[in-house]
Amino acid sequence: MYGPDILARTLSIPSRTDKFGNSWQYHSRSDHHSKVACWGVVFDVLANTPLLRRHVEEGKVCFGINHEMRDFVHDRKKDLDLVLCTPGGAVTGQTLASTAAGYGIALTQAEQDALAGLPSLVRGPVGSVLMALEAKACMTAHQRALPRLYDELNSSHMTVHGSDDQAIAVGFTMVNQAERYLSPDLNKKNRASDPEWSEHKQPRAAQLAVDKVKQLPRRSKTGDVGYDALAIVVIDMPNDGSPVRLVETPPAPQPGEIYHYDTMISRLASTYATRFRDL
Repeated sequence: MYGPDILARTLSIPSRTDKFGNSWQYHSRSDHHSKVACWGVVFDVLANTPLLRRHVEEGKVCFGINHEMRDFVHDRKKDLDLVLCTPGGAVTGQTLASTAAGYGIALTQAEQDALAGLPSLVRGPVGSVLMALEAKACMTAHQRALPRLYDELNSSHMTVHGSDDQAIAVGFTMVNQAERYLSPDLNKKNRASDPEWSEHKQPRAAQLAVDKVKQLPRRSKTGDVGYDALAIVVIDMPNDGSPVRLVETPPAPQPGEIYHYDTMISRLASTYATRFRDL
């Protein structure tokens, strides 16, 4: 699986610039991290799902970005980061590969070769949503951020399935385990002259966030309530320009656990193959 490495490598490059001229790897008012995470998920799902590749080759499946879904039951709406869908009209010239360039996604040669070997997934108007992805991050002030993190993630699967119960709802959460963190909100004019570091008691802070995400409902079949697949990736990111490191020890989910990234991709591949075999 490529997604977590792509995410860490791409976020290692400061690419978000605020109005004070500071360049950040992560900024809470940018959705760059979410887009990169979702791109990686789609890349891995496409690479590991033969039926999806066939549907893409046949022009039955495209992707949409920032698609608004509306819950028919409660009449609430939410923009999902990225969706796989049937085309609702003429597709554009944008592809998964060109989107990577637009997002500044850093791919190794092996990843570029793997992407080149996949059928071209194109962007188009959204018809029926087949898979909807939501990515969130918990980077600092972990305990204070947990209620909002949970609410935002919980509302996503409810909106997706309130719109279409057959759609696959995917959740991705990135949790920061850095002991020190440079917050863009606290370091606007003072970053260069007098940076203010946020201190975290780790791994306790990251563990709190991981445990909260694990409380999200999950479902094993249509008709139930919850995410169809859910992954947690733990990183070490001070947000000071140093390389982002993937954390593989607890509290990061371990191989075989349901929240491990590889497990999520395998689950998505099998769920897609079962749910949309007659597409």
